[in-house]
Amino acid sequence: MLKRLRRIEGQIRGLERLVDEEQYCIDILTQVSAATKALEGVALLLLDQHLEHCLTPTTDPAEAEQKLNEASAAIRRLVRS
Repeated sequence: MLKRLRRIEGQIRGLERLVDEEQYCIDILTQVSAATKALEGVALLLLDQHLEHCLTPTTDPAEAEQKLNEASAAIRRLVRS
């Protein structure tokens, strides 16, 4: 996870440099798209880990429902962005 985030951090620094150097807009947009996809990948990985860890069968149905609702809300936020 940290390796991915560091790579994204490098992409963002590269974006700053492209903007600072007033590079071609399409090149900047291409890099924005790549950084966005990389962040989405991190979000999906985090969601997968959350589902594995937190949504394991539990003896308390209310707790299971709450965790499922949290995961559903996170998915909705991710899809909307």
